[in-house]
Amino acid sequence: MTYCLGIMTRFGLVMASDSRTNAGYDQVNVCQKMYTFATPGERLFTLLASGSLSCTQSVITLLRRDFEQGRGLATAPTLYDAARVIGEQVRKVAELDRAALERDDYKFNVNLILGGQVKGEPHGLFLIYPQGNPLQATADSPFLQIGETKYGRPILDRGIRYEHTTLEEAAKYALLSLDSTMKSNVTVGPPIDLLVYSADELDATRQRRFEENDPDLLKIRTRWQQALRQAVARLPNIKLTSKGEKDQGIELVEGGEAGATESAPPQMAQGRGRSKDNTSRPN
Repeated sequence: MTYCLGIMTRFGLVMASDSRTNAGYDQVNVCQKMYTFATPGERLFTLLASGSLSCTQSVITLLRRDFEQGRGLATAPTLYDAARVIGEQVRKVAELDRAALERDDYKFNVNLILGGQVKGEPHGLFLIYPQGNPLQATADSPFLQIGETKYGRPILDRGIRYEHTTLEEAAKYALLSLDSTMKSNVTVGPPIDLLVYSADELDATRQRRFEENDPDLLKIRTRWQQALRQAVARLPNIKLTSKGEKDQGIELVEGGEAGATESAPPQMAQGRGRSKDNTSRPN
């Protein structure tokens, strides 16, 4: 299993992926799932891949070979045309391998996210299906996911806004989305690859790999957990009333009413925001 996502805002793109390809009691494999094709000053494409590792590697190999020979992605006039070039290679690999896979009850499974920009064209984000057809992200739906998507989606739905989310904020949302998925599903795991692309930059200049015990990743994780618990404590309190009273024995009351102090964590009940430890505050 895997989890990859691309976020698009008016400021640029954030691409992120995990690196776990297999998980079990006695076997964990790691393989990078982010691939970059760049001609600095002219074009930049970043691909994220999920599905059958052997099939996605075949697709990337064909794309890389053509790119280095000045074909395919090297000459695509727009990002949409680049998505179509990738789709053609997905179909080519399907023609080569699908029959043999399905004969042994394996499904041909290749899903890709393409993010990037061609000079003179706007930056953009596409999802490419196993059939080779592309789907484009829009201002109303500014992020795309592949793989194990359900655990990392809620924070993106609530937080990402095409017009207002900065690249720095989008990068934090991406890390939190990956970390939430890793917390809930062992088949998604580190290292995390993160690429941040500013619109019209036409090169990959900001890219980082976060290992499992990376201190910055641990800081993001810890502060998010603390901030989440504090946010829950600030919500209206749940008051349990006697059977037969209003609201079937459950009532919402504001923090100043009965039960508020008992619901808050000890450090918050004693004095909100007074902690000297900076890690107790959300970043």
